[in-house]
Amino acid sequence: MNQVKENNTVKVNYTGKLSDGQVFDSSEGKEPLEFTLGQGQLIPGFEKGLIDMKLNEKKTITIAKEEAYGDVVEDLIKEVEKTQLPEDLKPEVGMGLVSTTPEGQEMNLRVVEVKEDSILIDGNHPLAGQELTFDLEVVAISDTQITD
Repeated sequence: MNQVKENNTVKVNYTGKLSDGQVFDSSEGKEPLEFTLGQGQLIPGFEKGLIDMKLNEKKTITIAKEEAYGDVVEDLIKEVEKTQLPEDLKPEVGMGLVSTTPEGQEMNLRVVEVKEDSILIDGNHPLAGQELTFDLEVVAISDTQITD
């Protein structure tokens, strides 16, 4: 197996950075990321950046927000009265919360502002609206898919 193709299982070392160079995620010091391309497990730009890479090849890719986590959706930013929160919850900026929709779907939220009587929560992915840069290294390529 010489080059990464769709449906290959790959192992990748990576470091993800924001446009200002701040690292937001890395496999450094951990096992390489292992996944099968074409399964929708990762953002589209990450998978596309790996196509045709060779074993042990290293490269840096930049992923536009449209191929990453998309634009910030303003409708996912809401103000919630503190009276609607559990009594023992002391909200802080950056705190993660989980809410359940009327349909039973769980939504991850972040507290982005704490006011006297309310909080501002954001249901967007924390990296929404961001262009992302990844340093990639392919450390294994195989034709077989990962099975659970």
